[in-house]
Amino acid sequence: MSAAIGSAIEWYDFYIFGTAAALVFGKLFFPSSDPFVATISSLLTITVGLFARPVGSILFGHFGDRLGRKSMLLLTLFLMGIPTALVGLLPTYYQIGIWAPLLLVVLRIIQGLAIGGEWGGAVLMSVEHATKGKRSIFGSLPQMGTPAGMLLSVGAFSLASQLPESDFLSWGWRVPFLVSIVLVVFGFAIRWKISESPEFEVARNAGRIHRVPSAALVKQKLGSVMLAAGGKVGEVTLFYLVTIYLLSYATSVFGMSRASVLNLVVIGAATALVMMPVWGHVGDKIGAKKIYLIGALLLALVAVPMFVLVETRSISLMAAAVILSFGIIYPMMYGPQPSLYAAQFPPELRYSGVSLGVSLASAVAGGLAPIIAASLVAAFGNTLAVGGYLAVTALISAVSVALMKKATD
Repeated sequence: MSAAIGSAIEWYDFYIFGTAAALVFGKLFFPSSDPFVATISSLLTITVGLFARPVGSILFGHFGDRLGRKSMLLLTLFLMGIPTALVGLLPTYYQIGIWAPLLLVVLRIIQGLAIGGEWGGAVLMSVEHATKGKRSIFGSLPQMGTPAGMLLSVGAFSLASQLPESDFLSWGWRVPFLVSIVLVVFGFAIRWKISESPEFEVARNAGRIHRVPSAALVKQKLGSVMLAAGGKVGEVTLFYLVTIYLLSYATSVFGMSRASVLNLVVIGAATALVMMPVWGHVGDKIGAKKIYLIGALLLALVAVPMFVLVETRSISLMAAAVILSFGIIYPMMYGPQPSLYAAQFPPELRYSGVSLGVSLASAVAGGLAPIIAASLVAAFGNTLAVGGYLAVTALISAVSVALMKKATD
């Protein structure tokens, strides 16, 4: 639970940036006479942060596999929280010109580095503390931090969106960022109490720690890293299409209110929060690999119908699409992921291995998903091509997971 709560706080920090990028950054930091250019420029700040994740995964994976998981979790918490609060204090383009977007990008890169080390440490602390036969559900608990952090971030912006437009753009959007300071202090107090991973301690006491874990990883487990990245592709593409691109598309193209679109994401995230431990439990019963593979295949099947429902512009039908894809299918892949991925690497290379695999997919597939989606819509005039694109990424995940070895007890 310590890992889950700390993870929720860090993902809150990460996602309020994405929500703001979809709703306000284009207007305040990337002004342009062309709304498409402003939107793309704003969304690119998300991509920049995600491309910093692999660097962070190598950096924190190195020390996490040499010094332990706990110290890295404390450090990444601060490296997420402080830049988040600084974004809330950042002057806009109209106040300091080009320095505003440049500083915004720098802060996002720091966040990206931190989140590259956060996820691996959090899930491994849970999986490696798990009792026999409970690794999947233990690993799913910090995964709950993702929808929980999203609910916190979207909820914060939903409240801020109740302000008049002028107040929201002048100061209201800053409040969710500044609240991060309080959450970081709370998260630090929780994480300080947890003990080091017992599996890491065994590896260290046995003298199996590598001087340069990343080098040993490339030499011994490069194939496993690539499979981990491939398995992540469909899930992370879906995530950023729903939580980032759909926000931007529905508000700018459909003309829907910020509050109504944010509510769609809230419904999906709330469903995912409940289903995450459910699928984690099922993973312990029938196998994490099997439930992950079923989720990937289901995502491939529903990808196009999902965007058919989006194009109806009906709130209820869009909600059904989000609940099915993001609320139910997404946690089928994301919940059992830690236990399955941990099984692909020995403890002394595990932090580096799972972090790098996930970060590579998040950077390439997740970071480019909103940009690719916006380009497909610009070319075809609707989101149906985006559905085909999502289906292809889901099939990549299915093939990758099929080639992985099963998770162990």
